[in-house]
Amino acid sequence: MCGRYSVYESMDHYLKELAPKQLVINGYDLWPVERYNVAPSTRVEIIPPAADGLSVDKVKWGWAPFWAKGKRPDPINARVETVMTGKFFNELWPNGRVLAPANGWFEWVKDPDDAKKKQPYFITLKEQIPMFFAGLAEVHQGLEPDNRDGFVIITAASDQGMVDIHDRKPLVLAPEHAREWIDPEISVERAKEIAIDHCRPVTDFHWYKVRKDVGNVRNQGPHLIQPLSLAEDVDD
Repeated sequence: MCGRYSVYESMDHYLKELAPKQLVINGYDLWPVERYNVAPSTRVEIIPPAADGLSVDKVKWGWAPFWAKGKRPDPINARVETVMTGKFFNELWPNGRVLAPANGWFEWVKDPDDAKKKQPYFITLKEQIPMFFAGLAEVHQGLEPDNRDGFVIITAASDQGMVDIHDRKPLVLAPEHAREWIDPEISVERAKEIAIDHCRPVTDFHWYKVRKDVGNVRNQGPHLIQPLSLAEDVDD
């Protein structure tokens, strides 16, 4: 998976798709999130487990255990093949399960004639509904951000069809599996099963070229997810 994604509608939109009958137990802004170009190390909304309903927290994208801090940039992704058994994320697995709501993510494809040139693509669901990335997080409650806090998005191997865009993809869960993922009562074995067997298939997605403006982390706005062909028509 790449290092950028989009989450731009109001949190209410994602929460209703996730669990329309479930109570939201903490406050959140009703205005659209409008984060068309979420970059590593920035704080963004995630949905952690909550015993009495849904909860929303704003947490930094990227996390490392205390013994790895400062040695390299905090990882933003974790491979599903190793996240449950490796040393690096054992503080987060299994009780740190969270969801990162999104509308899509970006990947860059190298130009076959010039490796220095890359074309960004935006990948989203064909249904044009919210998606939910399975993730792991450390979150401490308090009025001020805690520098220990952060989250990573779990990734899986891309199946045939998306591998021409990238060989990894985020672990995207359908709402019914996403609800289970953040249920504090499910067993560790069921959480493993969801992670390994229930990533939405490539056939659920479509992707298209977008402007290279997304490469600059300071750029925001709906033009970043507009198909390149339409953007060129507007420019003309």
